Amino acid sequence: MKHGRLGTPNWRAEPPGPPKPSKGEKWVTHRLTCPRKPTNRTLDEAVRILVLEGLQPYVPILHLQHRLVSARHAGTLSTDLILLLQHEPVFTLGHNGGRENLNVSENILRKKGIQVVQTKRGGNITYHGPGQVIAYPIIDLRARRLRVTEYVWMLEEAMIQTAAAHGVNARRNPRNHGIWVGEKKLGSVGIAVRHGITYHGLALNVTLSLEPFSWITPCGLTGVAMTSLREAGAGDVSPREVMETLSRCLKEFFGTPMAHTHGEATGRHLQSTRQV
Repeated sequence: MKHGRLGTPNWRAEPPGPPKPSKGEKWVTHRLTCPRKPTNRTLDEAVRILVLEGLQPYVPILHLQHRLVSARHAGTLSTDLILLLQHEPVFTLGHNGGRENLNVSENILRKKGIQVVQTKRGGNITYHGPGQVIAYPIIDLRARRLRVTEYVWMLEEAMIQTAAAHGVNARRNPRNHGIWVGEKKLGSVGIAVRHGITYHGLALNVTLSLEPFSWITPCGLTGVAMTSLREAGAGDVSPREVMETLSRCLKEFFGTPMAHTHGEATGRHLQSTRQV
């Protein structure tokens, strides 16, 4: 994980509790227990939620995130932004490595049409594929006066609340960040921060095939099995339904959205990425 000057959380410690207000600030609790920001902040905290239709290739979306972070830092992107999408099958490696936790040859993966991509996010190896909901928030932490640990807590809480809305009781686990159902991992968090602005984000398993996770040691954790909302008892839930639920909860954390768009997302930033 890359933190710049924002501080480095202790990932081996017990996951942090809810973000705590500074002295003199008050918190408001939403009916779904998604906390809002302190009411005395003057920052325009609107966030734009953009839903990308279809299965998205990993590398162009990674390039898009880089462009959006640069635009947010330069001020040409005036609001925070969250991308919601599903990826084509891909294994991604985190800042802590992960190739050593790939238990099949990359030749076999190439024959199956699955890429292996090195990234700068926190964490180890993981899998993305159809039936998994991805959120990539482009959030200015400094403008919102959020610490990295607070931000990670919010991403986990958004997934916990989303799972609860679909009848699944998920929780944190001191073993690793993300959310868990019993001893099985349901959702993962892996972020990076540049110029105080976040990219990468969270992945919530909905209906995806869990077989590719058997080809790796997920997150570098020996003996960990993965699960999905469908497997955990959510029934015939669709990724689109879960995307809508997750979107509503993320709005409560990061502010009322300016737009909720399907497909044509970020104007010239998205257009330039399509040309990569």
